[in-house]
Amino acid sequence: MQFSFYVGIDVSKNSLDLAIRDQRQVLFHISVENNEAGLDQFEAKCQDHGVDLTRSLLCCEHTGIYSQVLLTFATQRDMHLWLESSIRIKRSMGLQRGKSDKVDAIRIAEYAYRHADQAILWQPEREVLTRLKQLVAMRKRFITTKHALNVPIKEAGPFQDKKLQKELQKLNQKPVEALNKQIKEVEKKIRVLIKEDDTLAHLFEIVTSVDGVGEVVFWEIVTSTNEFKFFTCPRKFACYSGVAPFEHSSGISIRGKMRVSHLANKQMKKLLHMAAMSAVAAEGELADYYQRKVAQGKAKMAVLNAVRNKIIHRVFACVRDDRKYEKIYGYPLA
Repeated sequence: MQFSFYVGIDVSKNSLDLAIRDQRQVLFHISVENNEAGLDQFEAKCQDHGVDLTRSLLCCEHTGIYSQVLLTFATQRDMHLWLESSIRIKRSMGLQRGKSDKVDAIRIAEYAYRHADQAILWQPEREVLTRLKQLVAMRKRFITTKHALNVPIKEAGPFQDKKLQKELQKLNQKPVEALNKQIKEVEKKIRVLIKEDDTLAHLFEIVTSVDGVGEVVFWEIVTSTNEFKFFTCPRKFACYSGVAPFEHSSGISIRGKMRVSHLANKQMKKLLHMAAMSAVAAEGELADYYQRKVAQGKAKMAVLNAVRNKIIHRVFACVRDDRKYEKIYGYPLA
């Protein structure tokens, strides 16, 4: 799609800095409050300058909840919004000197202009998915807090007085029990939410039919992909999850091993690793594949990474074909 204007938006908790440019130059910059009134002020200024926002590409960094007002504004007016990774924008700019909210907004507008052909337009989430995402995030916070309470006491055990160790464990018991109760309550709400929504319930049946994939992995995948709308290619999702290996070589002096990138969704990578471990521990095709490759001398972690890739490709294939995974697949006659 061809755009007439490009809007770079620097988002912060309290304010939005917006820079607008056309095909030739920056037209104006405005700083407004990060609320509906501020965006109404921005829209009015665009009208004064003859900027048609329906023919504009709005680009901003993905800043979580701070972008929510902007997302609602763009959705209600059917605008073209591009949520881009901050590190991708930064590295595309080359050597830069100086930084301010205004300068950042102008740089984002320049990025949108130069890379408009690569834009992935944001698609609004269904309300039920937003609720699911918030519940999954809350569960993660509870688990992180529980680990923060448990791990230091367990690790310090062999190095401190036994009486003190028992006292600390007793003090720690009630908050940990309360957290366990809250985790179970959140998980119950998540399961009910999925069961009551036909789309999520159907996706759950399909995705969890793949060996190694359980409900926690499903929660993370479905919220990360916006119900497989944001990602449709398994290779791109493998890259996003830190599973896709990349070559590391240059001329004749550098011949490094293929390695995965550290720029990834670490939580997704961790859950896929657990899924792969579960798959190779049980009887089945993936376990046979793992044992065969290890017996051939392949590194165990490299083979596990290959299993993670297989799981991703199987999940996406099942979603694409709208069918459960079949261990013995019968090809239909032509």
